[in-house]
Amino acid sequence: MKYTKLNFMMSVLGIIIYITDLIVDIWVSVRFFCEGQYVFGVLTVSFMLLGTLVVQCFSYSWFKADLKKAGQESQHCFLLLHCLQGGIFTRYWFALKNGYHVAFKYSSKTDNFIEEQIDPHKEVIDRVTDLSMLRLFETYLEGCPQLVLQLYISLERGQVNFSQYAAIMVSCCAISWSTVDYQVALRKSLPDKSLLNGLCPKLTYLFYKLFTLLSWMLSIVLLLFLNVKSALFLLLFLWFLGLLWAFKNQTQFCASISMEILYRLVVGFILIFTFFNIKGQNTKCPMSSYYIVRVLATLGILIVFWFCPVFVFNSDYFIPISIIIILTLLLGIIFLIVYYGTMHPNRSEETKPDEIDGKPVQIDCRMKYFLME
Repeated sequence: MKYTKLNFMMSVLGIIIYITDLIVDIWVSVRFFCEGQYVFGVLTVSFMLLGTLVVQCFSYSWFKADLKKAGQESQHCFLLLHCLQGGIFTRYWFALKNGYHVAFKYSSKTDNFIEEQIDPHKEVIDRVTDLSMLRLFETYLEGCPQLVLQLYISLERGQVNFSQYAAIMVSCCAISWSTVDYQVALRKSLPDKSLLNGLCPKLTYLFYKLFTLLSWMLSIVLLLFLNVKSALFLLLFLWFLGLLWAFKNQTQFCASISMEILYRLVVGFILIFTFFNIKGQNTKCPMSSYYIVRVLATLGILIVFWFCPVFVFNSDYFIPISIIIILTLLLGIIFLIVYYGTMHPNRSEETKPDEIDGKPVQIDCRMKYFLME
């Protein structure tokens, strides 16, 4: 497997989106504090901290595991960098540095991997996959709640300023990019997995995720207008169900028990927004059940909102938003069916489970299972 120049450019684009997302979030939070909107400012900062703290924990634990595997002692500088929230930038530095060397300077004449102990292409691909995994975590822990908050504020005020437009657009880009990029990077890092090749399958997968996410987020926003406590109760209940599902399936993502528990908490949170197959099994029944519940919950919110008018919400927006929710949900389900019915990389392997959220790896590997779809 090769790490190409195109892969390097995609990595560069990834860090540009990451930095842009970070700058816009800081800009929006500062604007809220300057305008006296302290609750919104605190929520924005809280979502940022939640995502970055969890990501730093996973990143540092992986650095420690890598150093231990190489027979080196854990370096305090890595701990300091992660305490200063610099884990992602450190990983991007190593990935881009090694990636540039492999993509632009590494000679194909030296591709005798039998004599070499380390395949430089595989090493860079693994680094990029780690970054994609961390970005995926941060997207759903920080980006999705941030998008819900910005949509709520925009509808409450009845107008959107430039910073909110920027926050919404960047969040959508970050969610789209991290979801597709991770799926592509992970499949490339696992030799026994079929690659997600071609633009059409990638776009279909992207639209399936994006449309179902957007529909659900707008539904949550409507429920927040109706009753904040009810909306928070629903989200906590769904998180609890996702957590139970992760424990029931006995996920084996991490090497340590503490990080495995943190991983299951993260999985429960991700399942609030989208479906992932968290362990090797046939996904047809769980996924069907998940989206049947999603459709019923969305319709229930729309019906309740229709019969319970909310005066703080501009009623002129309700009909177009309801149409957007229904259309995006319908389109998302259609793209889901098309993707899994005709474009899924493993669709020809009927004897195997639909998809496995990981693969057993060697004992000395950091992770036992990778989250996949």
